[in-house]
Amino acid sequence: MTNINELSLAKELIKFPSVTPKDFGVIGYLSKKLKQMGFSCKILEFKDKKSKPIKNLYARLGKNSPNLCYAGHTDVVPPGNIKDWTVNPFKPSVKNNYLIGRGANDMKSSIACFVSAVDKFLKKREKFNGSISLLITGDEEGLAINGTKKVVDYLKKKKEKIDFCIVGEPTNPNKLGEMIKIGRRGSLSGKIEISGTQGHVAYPHLSNNPINTLISICKKLKERKLDKGNKNFQPSNLEFTSIFVDNKAHNVIPARARAQFNIRYNNNHNSISLKKRINFVVKNICKKSKCKFNIEFTVNGDSFLTRPNKTIYMAKNIIKKITKISPKFSTTGGTSDARFIRKISPCLEFGLVNKTMHKVDECVSLKDLKNLTKIYYHILEDYFK
Repeated sequence: MTNINELSLAKELIKFPSVTPKDFGVIGYLSKKLKQMGFSCKILEFKDKKSKPIKNLYARLGKNSPNLCYAGHTDVVPPGNIKDWTVNPFKPSVKNNYLIGRGANDMKSSIACFVSAVDKFLKKREKFNGSISLLITGDEEGLAINGTKKVVDYLKKKKEKIDFCIVGEPTNPNKLGEMIKIGRRGSLSGKIEISGTQGHVAYPHLSNNPINTLISICKKLKERKLDKGNKNFQPSNLEFTSIFVDNKAHNVIPARARAQFNIRYNNNHNSISLKKRINFVVKNICKKSKCKFNIEFTVNGDSFLTRPNKTIYMAKNIIKKITKISPKFSTTGGTSDARFIRKISPCLEFGLVNKTMHKVDECVSLKDLKNLTKIYYHILEDYFK
């Protein structure tokens, strides 16, 4: 079998217009490629009443411990207006030593780098003490209901043990080698609906304006800081993302007002404590204003931290040696599928530079592709010494 080149494989993966939740055959293509390398592959399709079916892949080579896993996703965000791109986003092109295409950065190229690294490793070490696995989802950019979360549940039921996981998300702000993610803040979303009494604006005493109550709630929740952060995490923050009143009449006090918010929180909190905090504020203000309220919460993932261990420090040293940059341990950024994987395995996140992810002309430098492949290869070498 010929060598698997990271650039060639990245191009092939990008050609699939796999905008969440559509797959267009990319999971099957990757599964076939891994089978040719000797992996046992299981395509897992999950669905429920509220979401469309999603294909996922769990592939494993070897039966012994330790099991080193790589996790990633083949789904991508929509390209937006294709006319804004200098190339067709699903016809990858190399320009000025950069690979351009949707998923080049986030994160099909990272998958290609790991597969290429495994190919090189196996050609040098046909026999090694342990197993290599890949957990690939098609539902990271979307609702994340039928993706990694359910694959993890499946692996739990099958008593499949993962000893360590590398999540290949683009973690570096500007240069390859700058940052290793060892945790993430949690995410809690909420919708607050305040119900008052509708009436004429000329007779406010006969009405109860829910907007006034909602403004008081927003002010109260924003004026008190959640925390100051700690040595591992930046401060938690609550942000209102929309305020909505369904009222087009200028002379009518509305019956209802709604607000939507999101909290990104560190390990000083959990979703239960934050729900209690929000409920307490809303309940007290509504009691004074004599308004009714309803709150809906959605927990997108609790905060987590992987304490740096031998494997993480090993990866850090390899990254420094290849990139000449000493990577910083970080918990910044949004959520990732590491929030699910950490329930069954310690993990780190390390991939490409994230400057162009989700943007027009998303791209990755060819030099970074080669270096990331080298990094993954040497992690495999050192892990299975």
